[in-house]
Amino acid sequence: MDRVGAPLGVRVGDTAPDFSLSNQFGEPVSLVALRGGPVAVVFYPFAFSGICTGELCELRDNFAEFAAAGVRLLAVSVDSKYTLRAYAQAEGYTFDLLADFWPHGDVARRYGVFDDDRGMAGRSTFVIDAGGVVRDAFSTPTGQARPLDRYRQALAAL
Repeated sequence: MDRVGAPLGVRVGDTAPDFSLSNQFGEPVSLVALRGGPVAVVFYPFAFSGICTGELCELRDNFAEFAAAGVRLLAVSVDSKYTLRAYAQAEGYTFDLLADFWPHGDVARRYGVFDDDRGMAGRSTFVIDAGGVVRDAFSTPTGQARPLDRYRQALAAL
């Protein structure tokens, strides 16, 4: 798993690895199908955990900033779509929560952010431009939330 300051598997300037995952409603969401507009892929460890909920609620509360930048927000964890549906309903998330459930953590592995020891995705974000190129990537250790200002910086750079 990456640590702050350690390189991520996917780097700025790389073409983002494509994926197709089910969202909380069981609908497939494919990264390549979203080409033409910027995307923020937000990996987080688990639904209903304290820090993850705090982070995603902050994104929910500031969703207008992503919308104003035309950025599609995708939050990815190893939870099942059923868990993610309950989580989205409980917290009022209107953005896609994607289930990297099976094969377990496959997309997080492709992005180089899967923690094999804990069986979860790390706290890593990839901001991808309309052409599918990673324009920013950042992460924090498991017990530390990503600051909203870091997202704002990434959005401004698009």
